[in-house]
Amino acid sequence: MAKNSPATKEKLPVKRTEYSPFELLRREMNSLFDNFFRGFDVWPSWEKFGVGTFTPKVDVKESDKEITVSAELPGIDDKDLDVSITKDTLTIKGEKKQEKEDKGKDYYRMERSYGSFTRTIPLPAEIDTDKAKAEFKKGVLTVSLPKTAKAIKETKKIPVKAE
Repeated sequence: MAKNSPATKEKLPVKRTEYSPFELLRREMNSLFDNFFRGFDVWPSWEKFGVGTFTPKVDVKESDKEITVSAELPGIDDKDLDVSITKDTLTIKGEKKQEKEDKGKDYYRMERSYGSFTRTIPLPAEIDTDKAKAEFKKGVLTVSLPKTAKAIKETKKIPVKAE
């Protein structure tokens, strides 16, 4: 190759980016989670609307007799929520529709955002689906899921020995 050829090493720019170990760990963890969840129906579909992403934060608490799931759903109306359950899975679906209008003497601004999400939560015990309850208050959905008598009976405490 000729020395002035564009493919010679002398002409290629070298780009070096150094990251801290924590930045590298963060990038690796993000990549790991992105690859793990690819193909599952757990990520929101707002990207196809060009609106950004929304994944509701969910807390799952378990007691001896029931499982309680709380989801933060700010800006969503109760009529736009769909909650369904099987004996071992809770699915929360919703749609967010938001419009902001701002009028002034010399301007008019209208912003709209639309999108939907689905969150499927595997449950650690069999649920009595007939007694399940859902309440939506101040942007927080709380779902109470009583365990079946069989699931309660099958729970066994294991003594812990310390040495």
